[in-house]
Amino acid sequence: MLDEILKPMAFAQLTTTLMLAILFLQSGLDKVLDFRGNLAWLTGHFAKSPLRSTVLPMLVTVTVTETIAGALAAAGAVQLVMHQQHALALWAARLATLNVVMLFFGQRLAKDYAGAAALVPYFILCAGAVVLLGA
Repeated sequence: MLDEILKPMAFAQLTTTLMLAILFLQSGLDKVLDFRGNLAWLTGHFAKSPLRSTVLPMLVTVTVTETIAGALAAAGAVQLVMHQQHALALWAARLATLNVVMLFFGQRLAKDYAGAAALVPYFILCAGAVVLLGA
């Protein structure tokens, strides 16, 4: 089993999936554990944007998708190690990619161009994971 995991493609798939699990579980759980703080910050952040009246549903949507993506990635990492299957990891990567696109959309509408630009590496990671896991 270790020989299989250490092969370049399997190793890249596993470590990419672990990155997604860490990234999205931490981010999603941070929003769950400090929901009021995140809501207050985002309400101010989007105060002058067309999204100002949708902050609460946006935060709930992003929190749910991040947490599910992270949990799927964690389960997908286990599936990769135990069964050399990548279905869960691929679904995690897809959901993570959509999540980053949603965040990017919000940052652009809030005219937070630096914040939007900071999301590009995350998008590359997520979209790359989709390609890597779909191979």
